[in-house]
Amino acid sequence: MQPETRYAKSGDLNIAYQVVGQGAFDLVYVPGWVSNIDLVWENAKARRFLERLASFSRLILFDKRGVGMSDRVPNDRLPTLEERMDDVRAVLEAAGSENAALLGHSEGGSMALLFAATYPERTRAMVLVGVFAKRIRSDDYPWAPTLEKRLETVETVEREWATGFDLTYYAPNEDRSFTEWHENYLRRSASPGAAAALLRMNSMIDTRAILKTIQVASLVIHRTHDQDVTVEEGRWIAGEIPGGRFVELPGSEHILWAGDQDPMLAEIEEFLTGTRPMPEPDRVLSTVLFTDIVGSTERAGELGDRRWLELRDQHHARVRRQLDRFRGREIDTAGDGFFATFDGPARAVRAAWTIRDSVQELGLQLKAGLHTGECELTQDGVGGIAVHTGARVAGAADAGEVLVSSTVRDLVSGSGIQFEDRGEHELKGVGPWRLYSVVDA
Repeated sequence: MQPETRYAKSGDLNIAYQVVGQGAFDLVYVPGWVSNIDLVWENAKARRFLERLASFSRLILFDKRGVGMSDRVPNDRLPTLEERMDDVRAVLEAAGSENAALLGHSEGGSMALLFAATYPERTRAMVLVGVFAKRIRSDDYPWAPTLEKRLETVETVEREWATGFDLTYYAPNEDRSFTEWHENYLRRSASPGAAAALLRMNSMIDTRAILKTIQVASLVIHRTHDQDVTVEEGRWIAGEIPGGRFVELPGSEHILWAGDQDPMLAEIEEFLTGTRPMPEPDRVLSTVLFTDIVGSTERAGELGDRRWLELRDQHHARVRRQLDRFRGREIDTAGDGFFATFDGPARAVRAAWTIRDSVQELGLQLKAGLHTGECELTQDGVGGIAVHTGARVAGAADAGEVLVSSTVRDLVSGSGIQFEDRGEHELKGVGPWRLYSVVDA
């Protein structure tokens, strides 16, 4: 569910914020240019990014003054960096947070830097992503855009805001549905004049003087081909912060949750918690079972559709009872057969043996095949060569037979299950395999 939006008072303005998660420490996300804490949850990639942060922290989100759900400010009265930094303090107090880590992205990194330098006792640690120290090029900061280029950007934003400000530059590898959503997100979060005014404001930012005053543990993350803020800027900023750590990640996206999120989230979590999360497994060793009713077409013709469907339902119920009993997982039921997986080959063999005997009581003959191998975890279940091999083993079985690959036979050695060697078979698409028939399970 989308978290509740609350308001903190910062001077005369109401600053919108949300609190998500119940982690051991507080983490404040300081967003870049334009944000909206209500709309951000609409996008799957943004939601996933924030939910991952909230999985190991008590995540605090807010909209800076002038954007999103927070109070607007006159376009001719631009907020200073100090005023916007004070919004962070107001939100922390409203959320009951005495000490928090900061995650600053892009322009939000400047606010995080100023807060960390001003309130080191309230800052647990700081992570900066895609940040700049200065937004206009100079001889001693040669990576930023020129003044002319910056003014051109401001004019383009204000002129094209209503018709769709092109975000390809900020997320070149995302599909059109993502950039269309983000364009709409920006338009719903600020007016053209406000967006342009905020760009003029952040063009004046220069935090170079405070970098060496930072006393908190700091991590700077930058994507190699970020076109909006160059990787050289991130590298230089990390070098200026005492003890600052720099991590360069592949990618060209400037938008925080665009591109491959997992490497960045792993770095953030490890830095803030001391523990790097294990990646979600995409492969697992599993025993696959395929079953099929022998002569089902002929039997259906004998019984008629109604009686055959009743009999097939009884078959399915009996198979599922044994899958539950032996901890099998039903993956698919195609036609008259079952495809299931097991976390142990001996249980799988005994399940197949029991299923065969159980459906014989219904007057049905079954054949089954099993194989153990590395399976790929997919959205729909499992896949990979091990699955294809199991299906081919089942296809080689005779009526009433439970046939297994040599891998299964070797793994259940000592279990008491007895086999008969059926010799080597050429299985279509997977090569030669020695197969064994189960004679006692």
